[in-house]
Amino acid sequence: MLLELARWLQSLENFFGLFGYLTFRGILAALTSLALSLWLGPAVIRKLGQLKGGQPIRKDGPQSHFSKAGTPTMGGALILMTVAASVLLWGDLRNKYVWVVLLVMLTFGAIGWYDDWIKIVKRDPNGLKSRWKYLLQSIFGLAAGLYLYLYADVPAATTFYVPFFKSIALPLAGVGFVAIAYFWIVGFSNAVNLTDGLDGLAIMPTVLVACALGVFAYASGNAVFSNYLQIPPVPGAGELTIICAAIAGAGLGFLWFNTYPAMVFMGDIGALALGAVLGTIAVIVRQELVLVIMGGIFVIETLSVMIQVASFKLTGKRVFRMAPIHHHFELKGWPEPRVIVRFWIISVVLVLVGLATLKVR
Repeated sequence: MLLELARWLQSLENFFGLFGYLTFRGILAALTSLALSLWLGPAVIRKLGQLKGGQPIRKDGPQSHFSKAGTPTMGGALILMTVAASVLLWGDLRNKYVWVVLLVMLTFGAIGWYDDWIKIVKRDPNGLKSRWKYLLQSIFGLAAGLYLYLYADVPAATTFYVPFFKSIALPLAGVGFVAIAYFWIVGFSNAVNLTDGLDGLAIMPTVLVACALGVFAYASGNAVFSNYLQIPPVPGAGELTIICAAIAGAGLGFLWFNTYPAMVFMGDIGALALGAVLGTIAVIVRQELVLVIMGGIFVIETLSVMIQVASFKLTGKRVFRMAPIHHHFELKGWPEPRVIVRFWIISVVLVLVGLATLKVR
């Protein structure tokens, strides 16, 4: 929106040409979403508190969580609002990838909102039935994957790349590409949702991964950088830098209120949407496996649940004291802040390893 205004004003004053730079607009997007989050946060939390629901607390979980009963949830709405506003202000609205990612964010956010609404307002602890939630995620995930395949501009946009090996590139047919896109979008949507169990645990890794994906998006959309770094050139992908920056700013703003002890929880509305966005961006910039590395915390949390369920069904025994794995460490006696910060540290290391793939090829 403001980019179009700046382009017009550039004909009158060269200064406004500054808004044409992705890096400059990325900084503005991050600052805008951060400022909006800090400004709107108290009002949003008060409004959510009026729902008189609060986050449901598992009775078999750590006893330290019982005091959190009644804490407002659905705070992810604050993240989605500020990200959308920032992107609409500073993004190039003629870019197809911007709209794909925004629509994925809003559709998956709507699924999460409905799930939270049933739990909190309708007082149904089961929320949206799993089969219906998964069906809706599948519909939107497949739709996004199909669109990205049908409207791919270059062969690189539908090729599967393996990090660390510049010579391994597998062209994907329609079914193969859509299947991978679907798995990453829906998979990471649920993975972030599983991770969102402690104060600030999910949002900080999301911010870190979004920042790193912004680097990949910027490089992929730049012909010179993509050639030098030998990463897939995807024309137009650079504009996703704005979305990544907006997520980083909104995430930090949300963390201001979500840090231990949390004043508000993200809820499914935020977790499902942010996970789907990370998966979608990774698919667009052709860094699916790098996302698995950088989002390793999300992957580990998901695997812990899968292992726990499989072990109990097959042997009747549990591998972990409780899944997802962050609860396992709590039940071992780790204070919640220790679990959170150590998971953050692991996330930082994994993101750095992922970024290293830019040069190690």
